[in-house]
Amino acid sequence: MTDVMDRQTRSKAMAKIRGRDTKPELLVRRSLHAMGFRFRLNERKLPGSPDIVLTKWRTAIFVHGCFWHRHHSCRKATTPSTNVDFWAAKFEANMARDQRALDALAALGWRTAVVWECALQPPGARTALDGLADFIRDGATDRVDISGTGAG
Repeated sequence: MTDVMDRQTRSKAMAKIRGRDTKPELLVRRSLHAMGFRFRLNERKLPGSPDIVLTKWRTAIFVHGCFWHRHHSCRKATTPSTNVDFWAAKFEANMARDQRALDALAALGWRTAVVWECALQPPGARTALDGLADFIRDGATDRVDISGTGAG
């Protein structure tokens, strides 16, 4: 299937995709702040430059888009039908980079949470955010994946 946009239009559309301050990230930040958590953003001194860092709790949070980070079994994790080899390599590199960051943070003694975009969709967003707060406060586990239903 050919792309419905010409090359220049597609380039402009892709350039508008943000890497920070996304709607899911802002939702998580507002919720955590309302719950009394204080944090830093995009801490470049840590591996993977986590989206949210709670130093007091030694916890790093990544808010992942299901498409870009390949959320397993999520309908938002589609693969474009054009330029398949490019996308396969791109997604594979993204997943490898994510895993390296999580492993490096664990080696440094940081707890990590990955909040998936689909988990922040109604009606499950409140449950996901409460689960994230419980993970932060609990301290019993070193890593959590907060996923939605996959129905996206």
